[in-house]
Order: sequence, then structure tokens, then C-alpha cells
Amino acid sequence: MSVLAVGLSHRSSPVALLERVALNGQTRTKAVGEMVGSDAVNEVMVVSTCNRTEIYADVEGYHGGVAAITELLAWHTGVTLGELSEHLYVHYEDSAVQHLFSVTCGLDSMVVGEGQILGQVRNSLKEGQETGSVGRVLNDLGQRALRVGKRAHTETHLDHAGADMVSFGLTVAARDLAVTPNPSLPAVDVTPPVGCPMSGMSAEQISAAVSGADRPAADAPSADVPTADSPASDQPAPRTLSAELPSGPLTGTRVLVLGAGSMSALSANTVARQGAGTVIVANRTQERAARLAECLNEAYDTVRASSVPFADAAEALADVDLVISCTGAQGLVLTADTVAAATEGRVRPLVFLDLALPRDIDPGVRELPGARLVDIEDLRQAVAAGADHGTGRSSALPLVREIVDEEVNDFRAIRRANEVAPTVVALRAQARDVVESELSRLHGRLPDDLDERTREEIGRAMRRVADKLLHRPTVRVKELAAAPDGEAYEAALRQLFDLDIQTQQTTKAAEPVADPVRPATAARTAQEKA
Repeated sequence: MSVLAVGLSHRSSPVALLERVALNGQTRTKAVGEMVGSDAVNEVMVVSTCNRTEIYADVEGYHGGVAAITELLAWHTGVTLGELSEHLYVHYEDSAVQHLFSVTCGLDSMVVGEGQILGQVRNSLKEGQETGSVGRVLNDLGQRALRVGKRAHTETHLDHAGADMVSFGLTVAARDLAVTPNPSLPAVDVTPPVGCPMSGMSAEQISAAVSGADRPAADAPSADVPTADSPASDQPAPRTLSAELPSGPLTGTRVLVLGAGSMSALSANTVARQGAGTVIVANRTQERAARLAECLNEAYDTVRASSVPFADAAEALADVDLVISCTGAQGLVLTADTVAAATEGRVRPLVFLDLALPRDIDPGVRELPGARLVDIEDLRQAVAAGADHGTGRSSALPLVREIVDEEVNDFRAIRRANEVAPTVVALRAQARDVVESELSRLHGRLPDDLDERTREEIGRAMRRVADKLLHRPTVRVKELAAAPDGEAYEAALRQLFDLDIQTQQTTKAAEPVADPVRPATAARTAQEKA
């Protein structure tokens, strides 16, 4: 079994293509089901965010795995294989492991070092566990990746710079906001209540702990965010967050947040910490919007927060300066016509920060005279232009890469030791059979008056001799298995002792999808497994 990673990201693909290959909802469920159902693929975990769509898989072989995944990805997204191949990257074995570890640390993020990706990988792993697409191989890999990400953020200074997509997006968007900071307002301390999405979290922890599933649906609570329905014992105790809010860059700004999922909660918290005076939350599930607004009011004395029905969000445009959207919707949330009506006659520009993929806000908004739009493509260009140079993060990057390299080596050693285990088990089983056979022959030759205790002691002695003879070779073969040519030692052991490794084949069943035309890999699989 081998680990394979196939994907596209902001580094390899234009945003327009990332939108088209985004796997959401039923499309994602069907694609993953058919990938796992392929005879070339055993397990699948999808990491899909506003910056990437990546498929991690345990495969039978490189070529078969790549073919199955790319064919099904093209089929379910409607993107041709030719177009995909221009932007896809593929990592295999140690390279795939290193890539996932780097991604989870935030090294491959648009905003290097951002903490949201850690929660997104966690949710991807949880989803795979719940649906059954993740087995032992990817579970071990995913758990290890989460450990690496936590190490990177706790043992280095990545978190000290407070890097996250929301903060960086606000930095870019604020250039068009007509806001004058008011340093005369006093600083305040805020204490988020129990049950609030921000309860128990410092500003530095928000980006990592509040992050949810990739592009969370507006009404989907984050796996990392406690809700009002969570048992009280599972919720952290309230803590005071030190926040110099009123003199922040968004002092007095009126903000509309579309969505109430984890990214929206992070956005609401961030604008409040930066001094926003009014925050309006609109969400398809009114209760979640109201709860987020309630949290903001209880946490920040300087913020007036309220909620409105999602259908009324367009009406609120006339009363705000900044709109932040990350709803996870499959279509546009705000059209150019809607924004044009809201911005007619405005003196100050209405600024939109679209953090969703697929995008929530019509790109045509750029052409409107009273509106400014900042989306994922603009953030990518800002990064390319050097707008995200954090000295704190720069000094931490070599340390993080050292952690990644160390963990890749450790994971390889553990994995190879596990792969050698069947050979070790077969060797010990063979020795046990030889001992038992000889004991049976010996018992027939021993004196009849020999007591049972002595017979048992003879048996224990022979088994101890066999165990001691095998102990050192089996330990060494596990140690040597981690070497670049470690497979040769295992092969030699099997050859020398003529071991018969019995591998149990697990039959994997995937629910067939009734499509009129399907890729060759999926069609063949459905026929063979019917």
C-alpha cells in the first residue's frame, strides 16, 4: 500500500479553475465513494479549502491510483483531463507525507503560517472516518499530520504573527475603507461567554481553533467550535481576552458578515478586535446568526452586534461599510445588480471581502463605481507582490521545516516497521510450529513416569530458546526497514526462511452511481464488484 496526493492549489492553478474543481456536497460524496470503490484505491481523504483541493489516498500503485483519481475528479467536476493535467501536482510516498505535513503547518498556505488549515485538515480526517473512506493508513497519516501542525505552532513563532486569511484579507480590503482610527477611545477587556464560538480562546488561538470544515456551509457548526447544545463539561471556562480594540484599523466601521460558520465567526471576532462599531450577521439558520451576534455583544462592550435573516442581507448593504462573505454556497450570494442598487448614490465606497470558494460575490461588482471587491484572486496577487512579509513568521519557517523533515523520517520508520510486521509474525509462527512439532515428538519418547510439571518446564524452555533466537533478528529487521533500501532486508528474511505471508484481502463495497457515461476506471470497477 502506498500514499498518493493529487491536487491543485493557489500555487498551481488560477482561482477560476479552483472554483470548478471544488468538491462539495453530493458531488464530493459521489466522487469519494467511486474513488474508494476503484480497485486501484483503498482509502481517500479530501482536503478542500478556499486555497486548494487535494485528494490523499492509499493506493495499490502509482499509475493506477493517479488514473483512477484524476479520471473521477474530471468526471465529477466537469473539467477535462487535459485542463486538469496542466495544473495538477502529484506526490507519492514520502513526498506525499511531507506535502500533507507542510500543508497542515501552513507552509503551503497563501498566508504562510495561518492556523485555520490545521482545523480544516482535522475536519477532513473526521469526515473520512465518519463516512468510512479513511482506514488505518490515512488515519495514521492524518493523526500524525495534526501532531506536526500542533508542534509547528507551539514550538515556533508562527502564531506570534497572528497570521490568518481573515486578517490578511482585512489588511488588503482596508485600503479602500474610509476609516480614521480614533486613539482616544479606551482599551477594554473582553470575556466571551460559555457556549460562544470564541469562548476560551485568545486572539492567537482563534485562527487555529475556530477553523472549520473547508468552506463550511452557513448553517453548519464547526467541529472545533463549542455550541450552545454542547455539554457544559466539554466547554472551556471563560477567559479574559486582552484586546486594544477601539484604536484598531477598523474603528467605527459598520460590517456585515454573511454566514455564521467557523470562518464567519473568525471574521466577526477579528473585525470586533480591530475596532468595528457595528457588526450585522446574516445566515440561513437565523438561530446561529443570532447566537454569534449575542456572543459579540457579550464579549465586546464597544461592538453593537445584531442578526438579520439571510434573505434580508441585501437590504443591510446600505447601512454598512464592509461586507465579509464565506458561506459555502454553490451559487452567487450577492449579484452585481443587487450591489448596484445598494451603492447608488453612496459617498463612501462599499468594500466586499469574499473569502469563499466558489466565490459568493459576483466578480462584476468590480465594475461598479461605488463598490470595491477583494476576493481570493486579489489576495493571491497581494501575496505575490510581497504584501504578506511577516518577520516573525520568516524566522520561524526554517524551524518548522526542520520539524516537518523530522516527522517525515519518524513516520517512515513507523510505517515501514508496521509493514514488516506480517513477516515477523510469519517467522515467529513458523518457529512456534517447529517447537510444537518437536515437543510432540519428544513427549512420545519421554519416560511415562515423568511428571506433568517437568514436561511443561521442558516445553517452556524450548519456547524461550526459540524466542531468544528470533528476538534480535526481528528487532533489527524492523530497524533496518526504515532505511532507504529497507525492503531488501524484509525480502531476504522471507527468502531465507521460505515464509508464506498470508494477506487478508478486504472487500470494499461502493454504492454505484447511476450516471449515463462514466470514466473507464469507475465503469470497470462497478462491473467487477457487482
